[in-house]
Amino acid sequence: MTDKLDKIVLRYEFLTGEISKPEVIADNNTWKKLVKEHSNLTPIIEAYTLYKKTNEELQANLEMSAIETDKEMLALLHEDINYQKKQLEELTEQLKVLLLPKDPNDDKNVIIEIRAGAGGEEAALFANEVRRMYYMFAEKNRWKIEEIGIDENELGGLKEGSFMVVGEGAYSKFKFESGVHRVQRVPDTESQGRIHTSTITVAVLPEAPDVDIEILDKDIKIDTYRSSGAGGQHVNKTESAIRITHLPTGIVVNCQDERSQIKNREKAMNILKSKLYDYYQTQADAEYAAARKSQVGTGDRSERIRTYNFPQGRVTDHRIGLTLYSIENFMNGDIAEMVEALRLAEQTAKLQDSDE
Repeated sequence: MTDKLDKIVLRYEFLTGEISKPEVIADNNTWKKLVKEHSNLTPIIEAYTLYKKTNEELQANLEMSAIETDKEMLALLHEDINYQKKQLEELTEQLKVLLLPKDPNDDKNVIIEIRAGAGGEEAALFANEVRRMYYMFAEKNRWKIEEIGIDENELGGLKEGSFMVVGEGAYSKFKFESGVHRVQRVPDTESQGRIHTSTITVAVLPEAPDVDIEILDKDIKIDTYRSSGAGGQHVNKTESAIRITHLPTGIVVNCQDERSQIKNREKAMNILKSKLYDYYQTQADAEYAAARKSQVGTGDRSERIRTYNFPQGRVTDHRIGLTLYSIENFMNGDIAEMVEALRLAEQTAKLQDSDE
């Protein structure tokens, strides 16, 4: 590990020099790229600097304890030695986490799709509540929401909807939300007071990376239609909404957020690129996914990941066995505790893999 860290120190020192050069600063794109890399390495450098300092102090105390004869002084040395050994253990674990390969998509914007599943109207109502929950969580993180296509029913439920969360690190926070979300509660329309179970599905995609994904005209079918709101009321009277079908994969993208057909088409093509990137990436990762199932689950949208039990006031994530008894706050966007627990579980799983 120290060999790897020493190489990172050399790279960090090189970057420190580069980002201060006038010719590099003049090239804004290159400068931003180098500054970002420098910033990403800073926590590793800080932890490694403290590790080396602590280790040096420990070695000095061990040498002194070997020759010290005063009992009182020796006791103080042993106290420092025990503390420094514990600190080194903690720093070693911290450095292991910092050296884990970072998900290249973590900093990207994220596309989220929500669909009502089993449960009819109740499922659609819950789908809309989860959409609101995500909007509020995004707002707490000062991220922007861009709606792509929202299909509501007459009761204000969400049959299906997609939107993009724009902001640094959005994907890293939302990526664990992919899967089946189950709700247990008494619907407003239930006269007997019986608890009903409904489901919705959530799909999470990183915005397509800066790579060329070729989409041939012969491989896509483009349909136009009128944008519609709740209850089928038309948002506008022109056929500005776009539906693109990618024939080889069967992937369908709808976009009706913009009033301009050209803008909707442009946005829909970008979303199609994200979906195709995810589709081909998933195929490439299939063998790896089969060989190793992450502690936080496969992320497949057919997997039941979470239950929202309103009568008991609890939210349970089945992948990590965490239950939070604060469903009202959770539905108001306070999901950070759950997100952090899932992130730590992923780190733990990766550390276990790296030790094998």
